Amino acid sequence: MLLLCFRSHIKGGRRKGMKEEKHYRRGKRRGGAASLVILVIALAVFCFSGFQLYKIFGGYFKGQKEYDKLRELAIDDKDNFRVDFDELMAINPDTVGWLRFYPEPSQINYPLVQTDNNDLYLSKTFSANDNTVGAIFLNYINHPDFNDKNTIIYGHRMKDNSMFHDLEKYQDESFWKDNQYFYIYTPDGREITYHIYSAGIVKDISDTYKTEFTTPEEFDEFLTTTLTASAYSTDVKVYNEDLIVTLSTCTKESDDNRMVVRGVKISEKYLDQE
Repeated sequence: MLLLCFRSHIKGGRRKGMKEEKHYRRGKRRGGAASLVILVIALAVFCFSGFQLYKIFGGYFKGQKEYDKLRELAIDDKDNFRVDFDELMAINPDTVGWLRFYPEPSQINYPLVQTDNNDLYLSKTFSANDNTVGAIFLNYINHPDFNDKNTIIYGHRMKDNSMFHDLEKYQDESFWKDNQYFYIYTPDGREITYHIYSAGIVKDISDTYKTEFTTPEEFDEFLTTTLTASAYSTDVKVYNEDLIVTLSTCTKESDDNRMVVRGVKISEKYLDQE
């Protein structure tokens, strides 16, 4: 009787063990299948992310190459700095000027365009190629002669340090002290010099983006606003009769903030009369 019970116990144990082994194998197969699915998903995400990075940095590279070629084509004399606007106009009749920083940030050295809206050149280069680097462009409601009280110029802040990325360097007062001027060249042969009097971060709906002023007092208020918004005091004097150019780009802080650098016109000359 005891032997029968023992044999029965063994048989029951074997059956139980076989069932447990089957469950283990099934669980192992399921676990292996789940691991394979996770691996496939991870590889797909990795490949997609890699492709997206390739597109982004590929776009940066193409944009940089395009603007490098434009500089080679359009800048006649690098020592005395002359721009061949006939060459630029042949490529893009929207050309209204050329923006240059000297000595730094020297990479901000681009043609300026303007059309009837502020959207087109957010995603099209000077040569009208679709690219996220876009172009440096004049606010569509400003006059292209740069004689408005406040002319606004927009450009992207690109992660490869191109376009208006280096405007953010003007948050540092020591950088401004060494690089206080920028220059605009026009198709009629002018070189206009601007002295940077204000630089800082503002909201995208800030009053510093106003371009029309009905009274001298309104413009005075605008100047006060731009001075207050500066990250530091430059002690550069600005007066009611002055003309301002505002350079604007995005920031890394948030989508509704803008980095702006403002220059007051201090001189103008015709280069062909030198």
